[in-house]
Amino acid sequence: MQVHKGIHNLPNFKNAVLTIGTYDGVHFGHQQIIKRINDIATAINGESILLTFDPHPRLILNPKDTTLKLISTIDEKIELLNSFELDHLVIAEFSKDFAAMDAEEYVQKILIDNFHPKKIVIGYDHHFGKNRSGNIDLLRKLASKYNYEVEEISAQTLDEISVSSTKVRNALLHGDIQQANQFLAHPFTIKGKVVHGDKIGRILGFPTANIDISYPHKLIPASGVYAVKIKINQQYYKGALSIGYRETVFDNSKLTIEVFILDFDGDLYNQELDMIFVQFLREQIKYENWELLKLQIEKDVADVRQVVNI
Repeated sequence: MQVHKGIHNLPNFKNAVLTIGTYDGVHFGHQQIIKRINDIATAINGESILLTFDPHPRLILNPKDTTLKLISTIDEKIELLNSFELDHLVIAEFSKDFAAMDAEEYVQKILIDNFHPKKIVIGYDHHFGKNRSGNIDLLRKLASKYNYEVEEISAQTLDEISVSSTKVRNALLHGDIQQANQFLAHPFTIKGKVVHGDKIGRILGFPTANIDISYPHKLIPASGVYAVKIKINQQYYKGALSIGYRETVFDNSKLTIEVFILDFDGDLYNQELDMIFVQFLREQIKYENWELLKLQIEKDVADVRQVVNI
């Protein structure tokens, strides 16, 4: 897959088969659309293209809205899409000027001038242009003028797929990792950098890596303890990951993410880790003393050994 950051200086695509969207999470439904454009491209000796946007349009259109949480960052999205045989990923910079573009102008200046599509595959409810005034009806109206075909992804098709980014987000926010992973058709993952913490885990005999998530809009699952796989230098380890507000022994208003990596001994400070979620183990519990907490961590580690395969 070729990644193009920006819509300037794009190559001359051959029989471009184009789809458009934010593709947050690259879930099972997204994967079916990618498969469809790949199949069409193969049939007409063309190239499959996904046009997506960064930043996410909602961050530009509603800058004061702090509720948006994304399943995948742009880097995670690139990594996920790379495994689905897409020919080209084009990442357009979304801006206020971009959002203010008239819908028909958007079709001409963005879709036609840059891609010269042979076919556009799009959801029945896709909207674009100023005030979201453009839709599949406008694309059909302009098809003969610009010599492309439109294929609609119908409501029935999307209902049959029965997956949406909203459903994935809701599952994660309720700690339902197995349901989220089923919707995604790949495991939910968080990337984060190891930073210095208060080293309480070391005192208990379970030194944890404290994780900093630099992307402010990344969705963090519900508080609790999770069984995860940890990718370190192309090698996988089992891990017990805790998300919470440190109410285990004392109160702390800052959300913390920390992971105990089984059978690993080494310095990870400032390294970026991939934490691949396998299963929710338990909710956060406040303990009366350190000894009870240590006993619970021992049980968590035993559970991780049972449920995580590497």
